[in-house]
Amino acid sequence: MTDGPIGLNLGQPVPDFTLTTFEPSTGGFGEANLETLKKDGKWTVLVFYPADFTFVCATEFAALAEAQDRIAAMGAKVITVSTDTQFTHMAWQREEKELANVKYSMGADPTGAISQLFGVYDCNSGLALRGTFIISPEGKLTNSEVNFYNLGRNMDELERKLKANLYLAKNGAEVCPAKWTNDGDKTLTPGPDLVGRVHEALNG
Repeated sequence: MTDGPIGLNLGQPVPDFTLTTFEPSTGGFGEANLETLKKDGKWTVLVFYPADFTFVCATEFAALAEAQDRIAAMGAKVITVSTDTQFTHMAWQREEKELANVKYSMGADPTGAISQLFGVYDCNSGLALRGTFIISPEGKLTNSEVNFYNLGRNMDELERKLKANLYLAKNGAEVCPAKWTNDGDKTLTPGPDLVGRVHEALNG
């Protein structure tokens, strides 16, 4: 990857954007708009990937489809994004059986503008790297993950991160340790008493 924008910083407001989408749930085309999602109080999960009709991408889509209902139940909108058109999205979802259960929106970014905004656009190939971004209902970027082309993402970890974001939005004084997975798991409350005593706090 060379040149191109660095992308957004964590905690930074995300500029409003609009994507033309293919909607597998209806078989038609639609639109995803961040401003509307914010007004609706939705979390936004963007899942960038290199290209339709490729290989690791198909496995990621299948794994994301397994989690899509649980993610939606948390008040989040999933949008996958590549530099393909909505027409190619339609053809891929129709032909590839790994995508048979996909219901989430598939965003088209043929100019690469949205991929550039998030810093995952590869100028050498015209494709997007495997970037995952979580945006709060207030429009702030809360999480980012970027993998190279050859490594698929763990969608269970995406689901864990989203759960943690929802928890932390309600419990801002706490932090979620590495093995936090669900409400009820131990958290930490930073402060002088915790310095050098994390083990005791987790195991007490």
